Amino acid sequence: MKFLSLEPFVPSGSQFEHSKQLYLELGFLINWDAGDFIGFQRDECKFILQDLNNKEFAENLMISVMVDNVDEYRKELLNKQVQQKFGIRISEISEQPYGREMNIIDTAGVCWHFIQG
Repeated sequence: MKFLSLEPFVPSGSQFEHSKQLYLELGFLINWDAGDFIGFQRDECKFILQDLNNKEFAENLMISVMVDNVDEYRKELLNKQVQQKFGIRISEISEQPYGREMNIIDTAGVCWHFIQG
C-alpha cells in the first residue's frame, strides 16, 4: 500500500469567487467544482479551495510547493500584476537551507512557499 496524493483544503477567506480567480491567475486549473469546494491542479500539485472564512486558521496555514524555476514563476506573476489585481503579497526570492524560496500571502492570509530545491 502506498500513499498517492496529498490535497489540502485551503480556506478562501471572505471572498470565495475572488480567491477562485486568484488561483486561476496563479496558473492552477479547475478539475472539478462542487459549489463551495473547488479542486485545483497545476502539474502534479493539487488542493481543494473551500468556501471558508476563518482568519485565524488561514493566517496560520502554510503550504509548500516545489517548483523547477522560482525566478521564472515570480517573473510570470509580476508580469500578470497579480499583486495589484488581488491585493496579495509576493516576496522577494530568498535563499533558505532547503532551497530558493518565494512566498505569496493569498487573499485569505494563507502563506504559500514556492521553493526551488
